[in-house]
Amino acid sequence: MEFYQRQAEDVLKAVASTEQGLSQQEANARLKRDGYNEIEDKEKVPTWKLFLETFKDPMVIVLLAAAGVQMLLGEWVESLIIFLVLLINSVISVVQTRKAESSLEALRDMSAPEAKVIRDGTKQTIAAKELVQGDIVYLEAGDYVPADGRVLESGSLKVNEGMLTGESEAVDKSIEAIEEEAALGDRRNMVFSSSLVVYGRGTFVVTGTGTKTEVGKIADMLSTAEQKETPLQQKLNSFSKKLGIGILILCIVIFVVQAARIWFGDSNVDTTTALLNALMFSVAIAVAAIPEALQSIVTIVLSVGTNKMAKQHAIIRKLPAVETLGSTSIICTDKTGTLTQNKMTVTDHYLPFNKHERLPEDPSNWHEAERLLVYIAALCNDSYINQDKQEVGDPTEIALINFANKHAHNYEALRERFPREAELPFDSDRKLMSTVNTIDGTKLLLAKGGPDVMFQRAGYVFVNGEEQPITDDLRERFEGANEEFSNQALRVLAYGYKRLPDTKTEVTHDDEYDFVLVGLTAMMDPPREAVYSSIEESKAAGIRTIMITGDHKTTAQAIGRDIGLMGDDDIAITGKELDNMSDDELEEKIEHISVYARVSPENKIRIVRAWQRKGAVTAMTGDGVNDAPALKQADIGVAMGSGTDVSKDAAAMILTDDNFVSIVNAVQVGRTVFDNIKKAIGYLFAGNLGAIIAILYAVIFNLPNPFTALQLLFINLVNDSLPAIALGVEKSEPNVMKRKPRPTDEGIFAGGTLQTVITRGILIAVAVVISFYIGLDHSNEMGVAMAFTTLIISRTLQTFPARSNTETSIKMGFFSNKYVIGAVLLGFVLYGITVLPFARDVFNIPDAFGFSDWAIATGLAAAAVICMEIAKKMFRRA
Repeated sequence: MEFYQRQAEDVLKAVASTEQGLSQQEANARLKRDGYNEIEDKEKVPTWKLFLETFKDPMVIVLLAAAGVQMLLGEWVESLIIFLVLLINSVISVVQTRKAESSLEALRDMSAPEAKVIRDGTKQTIAAKELVQGDIVYLEAGDYVPADGRVLESGSLKVNEGMLTGESEAVDKSIEAIEEEAALGDRRNMVFSSSLVVYGRGTFVVTGTGTKTEVGKIADMLSTAEQKETPLQQKLNSFSKKLGIGILILCIVIFVVQAARIWFGDSNVDTTTALLNALMFSVAIAVAAIPEALQSIVTIVLSVGTNKMAKQHAIIRKLPAVETLGSTSIICTDKTGTLTQNKMTVTDHYLPFNKHERLPEDPSNWHEAERLLVYIAALCNDSYINQDKQEVGDPTEIALINFANKHAHNYEALRERFPREAELPFDSDRKLMSTVNTIDGTKLLLAKGGPDVMFQRAGYVFVNGEEQPITDDLRERFEGANEEFSNQALRVLAYGYKRLPDTKTEVTHDDEYDFVLVGLTAMMDPPREAVYSSIEESKAAGIRTIMITGDHKTTAQAIGRDIGLMGDDDIAITGKELDNMSDDELEEKIEHISVYARVSPENKIRIVRAWQRKGAVTAMTGDGVNDAPALKQADIGVAMGSGTDVSKDAAAMILTDDNFVSIVNAVQVGRTVFDNIKKAIGYLFAGNLGAIIAILYAVIFNLPNPFTALQLLFINLVNDSLPAIALGVEKSEPNVMKRKPRPTDEGIFAGGTLQTVITRGILIAVAVVISFYIGLDHSNEMGVAMAFTTLIISRTLQTFPARSNTETSIKMGFFSNKYVIGAVLLGFVLYGITVLPFARDVFNIPDAFGFSDWAIATGLAAAAVICMEIAKKMFRRA
């Protein structure tokens, strides 16, 4: 049996304590046994080990091998650049890992520094970390709860547990046992570490400290939540392994063929030199075929995406999150503060026989009942707005002063005009608050409270400006209005007053009867206005939105249906109902569950994992400590800017405006980033494929090598970086938010990318081979110069058709991407260096190679690019 299900005296027995507290000797013994009341540090992996682990990545291993080969070839500069890029990537990875660990540190920082306890029969203040199970702790308004415990005394004790439950409304605490199983937010006789006392006072007996508290459990879940690779990381890792094996086989085949020809060929050839050249050429092919800039290009494109997202109120903490957003198919979102405004607001009211559905804007047109309703709401109220424009007090009461202000009755002016003379504070037993105010010369006891209580204590009803004895018909009207509001998941308060003698200066609870019932207000935490359209846009993009909240099921369901999140066949369940489901049952029903209410942190992680098992890329939004483990477990965690530091540290992305629509905007950027990465990949591999096909053609037909090793490395340097990066800043495709999320098992060459690579690679190879033959008519050296020129120019010009998967360069706007223009111009400039007199010998370009030869090579390259654009149109129509 849980502590909240036991009577207070039974809990004291269970923890071997009394209302007089523990002795110092017994406390010391328990402290030695259980340890300090703090979240323990997990043993950290040494930084050097984290650094070395980054080099286990298959693509990194391939790049290191390629860099080593280039060093053997004497290309020190390019090798050092590769090593530098890998070093920067490793440092970034280590820094991100260390930042993630700050989630646990933020949790520790939330703990209360001191606690007021009874030790050896006397009240004393001790360090909160020295608390042990069985300690009796005092609480007052403004205190942070230092440990988990069972309430023993409650003097109108109200505690804000939003950091655990996600709900903004403070919880009234009582001492009564709760017989049935209850969710965390319904355990009204328990208090939890790191929550805040906002009203009243109380005492509790400590039942859990350190990692045995609810916050401690969250810390444990944070340390064990799995860090998942993004879909792109998974595909690149898989592909890099296959690429490395394929290129190795290709190079061996080419070397063996050339070695056989040398060995069995012309005996006058220096066999050793020829074999060494064949080996170096085969290695150069490997270097040229591997786009060693790919990882850095992906990182740069992701960084460009983060800048775009930052302008749309989304701060990216972990670069791969940009790409993950683009493949997100499920968004698990908190309700309070994410879908809603996190601000209780009066949305409706009821006055018997009132002609106005809404309060008239001009108070001079109000009926007397309308005026009384606003007066009581503002005067029988302890909340206020301070000099810094900050709202202070209970969220429900703040809603009432905003209600008064909205309807042209400044609450401060009302309180100055009708000052409070006496009061009976709210408590959870009476469910009432009363104040004494003299209004227009009449002393009144103003009251607000729960409808059921006010209905029972009312003797009269204010109708049409008169006080009439309450009748069954009038009572039924009020009860009907209350039921109608409750069915809409609205929070209802009732208002009334009682006339007092002018001589009466003090009031007691006995005076709180025979009220004149005035009316009702209904309030809720309303949805954000932009949520409605963002939910629809998410649906159009094939993204399912799931609400996960600590609020009550009825309220959550009403909000869900209102914003369009729940369909006709969708259902809502509670955390308790979820606990009773097996994993198989959950997997069977999960696609029909749109709302989860009264959930625990464990529930949230289970929901995320269940969707992940179904292959969904899952995003999780949240702002409280209770959200942190699920934020870390999700494929992408999205924290609110106004949320706790714990949730921000656990998340991959932070929304600075707390606006759900910003998630949809971020998804669009994420999809665009992934499109652009695939464009860069297609560009790189199409160019490499063109070179490989030309080389294989020469090998098969026993032609001279069309390129030198140095030429291949130079082409690699010119064409493998800047043009691909320029493609990373392309604008979105027209249909980017009308496509369904891509499947998680979709390869990086899916969606037409492989077709594009093969088509463009063949076109480039055809142009190169034709140019090669034209040059061979003059000499082998001229053939190599023509092939080199055609390859480098065709790969440079290929940047234009690579800009879009569906649109031609002309339709997109030839000059709309200035970075592409700059990359192409730079490519021509770098090529131009190779034909300068001092560089011709280095790059094997003979003196006979002139402008007309360059024009032919360039014309062939341009023809290949035009064919690429034509093929794009043909494939799109097909």
